Amino acid sequence: MKIVIANDHAAVDMKMEIMTYLQELGHEVLNIGTDTADRCNYPEYGEKAARLVVSGEADCGVLICGTGVGISIAANKVKGIRAAVCSEPTTARLVKEHNNANMIAFGARIVGPEAAKAIIDAYLNAEFQGGRHAERVALIGAIEERECGADDRAV
Repeated sequence: MKIVIANDHAAVDMKMEIMTYLQELGHEVLNIGTDTADRCNYPEYGEKAARLVVSGEADCGVLICGTGVGISIAANKVKGIRAAVCSEPTTARLVKEHNNANMIAFGARIVGPEAAKAIIDAYLNAEFQGGRHAERVALIGAIEERECGADDRAV
């Protein structure tokens, strides 16, 4: 699986550890986040990662900033993205099973590396359940269409 990973300056160490972990699991990782602790802007990285997922250049994405919230909000502005902040594995599993999330996010200041790995495992091992959940995901898509129209972004 090809997974894009994006981060800001608050999450460089976490990103490096998660990249190694994903590669050890056999995944190809596209690193588009910063590799330094120099202050940067997470919306730029969140958008860039989201666009790789929407275009199909990546199968899914992992977003990491201080809390996971800011970078996920930025990613969710890209039409077709369903990014969810996950602080524990159950949520990570459910956002895939019920919401067909194509990106997950977590905070380097919120979860430790082992918790982050458990979150990733739960997400990657889950499958979208379809059925009534597909109807709800379609409703989310309809909202997005009304807000975006023919534009490719929800901003």
